[in-house]
Amino acid sequence: MPSALDLRLEAAYNLITGPGGPIQVGSVERFGHQLPFITNAPTNLADYVAFFAMQHGDATFLVEGDERLSFKQVYMAARQVAAGLVEGHGVQRGDRVGLAMRNANAWCVSYIGILMAGGCATLLNGWWQGGELAAGILDSEAKLVIADAQRAARLEEVEHGAKVITLDLTQPIDQAIAPITGAGGSAATVLPVLTGQDLATILFTSGSTGQSKGAYSRHEAVVQAIFNYVTQTASIVHLLTEDGQMSDIQPATLICTPLFHVTAEIPVFLQSLALGRKLVLMPKWNADEAMRLIQDEKCNYFVGVPLMSYEILTSPNRKNYDLSTCKSYAGGGAPRPPEHVRRLATEMGEAKPLLGYGLTETNAVGCGIINENYVAKPMSTGPASKPLVDLAILDDNGEPVPQGGVGEVCIRSVANFEGYWNNEAATKAAFFDNGYFRSGDLGYLDEDGYLFIVDRKKDIIIRGGENISCQEVEAAIYEHAEVNECAVFGLPDERLGECVGAVVWVKPGSSVTAEDLCSFLSARLAPYKVPCQIWMSNDALPKLGSEKIDKVSLRNQYREEYAAKVVV
Repeated sequence: MPSALDLRLEAAYNLITGPGGPIQVGSVERFGHQLPFITNAPTNLADYVAFFAMQHGDATFLVEGDERLSFKQVYMAARQVAAGLVEGHGVQRGDRVGLAMRNANAWCVSYIGILMAGGCATLLNGWWQGGELAAGILDSEAKLVIADAQRAARLEEVEHGAKVITLDLTQPIDQAIAPITGAGGSAATVLPVLTGQDLATILFTSGSTGQSKGAYSRHEAVVQAIFNYVTQTASIVHLLTEDGQMSDIQPATLICTPLFHVTAEIPVFLQSLALGRKLVLMPKWNADEAMRLIQDEKCNYFVGVPLMSYEILTSPNRKNYDLSTCKSYAGGGAPRPPEHVRRLATEMGEAKPLLGYGLTETNAVGCGIINENYVAKPMSTGPASKPLVDLAILDDNGEPVPQGGVGEVCIRSVANFEGYWNNEAATKAAFFDNGYFRSGDLGYLDEDGYLFIVDRKKDIIIRGGENISCQEVEAAIYEHAEVNECAVFGLPDERLGECVGAVVWVKPGSSVTAEDLCSFLSARLAPYKVPCQIWMSNDALPKLGSEKIDKVSLRNQYREEYAAKVVV
């Protein structure tokens, strides 16, 4: 039966979305069905940013090192970027413009500027090496890429056909964006009037088929996703206010996950405009630096992959910092062990653990679980997020499985992505005809509608929130001339959830070692994709009746061996 917290959240939601409430929910027809739709949300991201940036004005929005930018300053800088892109660099409506840089004020300003110019913000994974970056650029057909010096150097080593604008992130924002704004444009530059159906973003996701796919979304979908999160936040704020626990300081969040990931992009970065929330940027994760920033900037909300909050929890230096303003430690991208949930709930003062479940393709909306509900059901990702998410557990024919039965987790909403860029086959395979997106996760719903993920259908590894295609890593291993056969699979990791494992059979007489292969792969793959453990086999790998490599038995065998090794 519903918990006391569930009942309170339901009452708050009804108040917020009911007659006269700040968020109005209607419906729109899609896939032959009426789907929930937030009717008083802006139609596009340019209007959304303009409205809330002006509303919050001089309040601090972005903090990176010593540079602090207000909402108004961010908007005006983004307006300059947009003018420069239109007049100086010829960006037209719908053009894909790549972003390849670490977390920085300039990333946020460039992202908004691309959208205001009518471009499609194409978020390239900052951990990618040159070949991976080039593949993303070519796949999205981006003619222009805004990069920091490190990513620009990687792009110089490969062919990709795009013009690269290099920004110096060590400079204040006006100087940092000068290579864009100095090419032309002014406050008088006319920017396009956008609609909800204009192309907005491309984010890359690693599925089971090798090369990352570019998931593209229109403005309407992204804005609806933002307001789905705003609805959830408003419900929680209502409860805090009722209980006299709502702080009067400006809300503030530490951004320690990459902005090119949907979790940092939508529920954190973009939602913060509506909330008037300060964002404190970390270029690189470090638990001690995170705690210092939480203390000094009075952050009240922390979100990252689960290993990050666990590192704070277990840090011997935690006692040296005042983390009392931080009331929530949210996680996403991987499950938390129940023991971690319990410890976060009991050892972090008044702070409580939260968990979200969403995908790149759903623009981060899906499920969420908080506070005592999470402690009571630590293996769950929570119920479907209101008002937009239609969550279903379906069989391979798209039919519902009985309540409590295991099937594929599927999500239908107006916030879903449109498809994979230039990949009609993958797009078609991702949806059932009735509009449900197929997550590739296997799960079930309990009697309260709480989702439990039990397995994955897709051949992927999730390492610290990063999706890794086994096929992509295998393809890179097969590039080595001495390799006969290989199999790649996930290994359990307490900090990261999973890491990459591989077993390799090389040509007879070869002297290639596991260390040699790791060095070979480091030049071809982002560091997080390089195996943490490679086993060298003396014989051909076991096969199924179809003559395919028996990855299931190999995974089970080596996972057990690896687990025993870790325990020892």
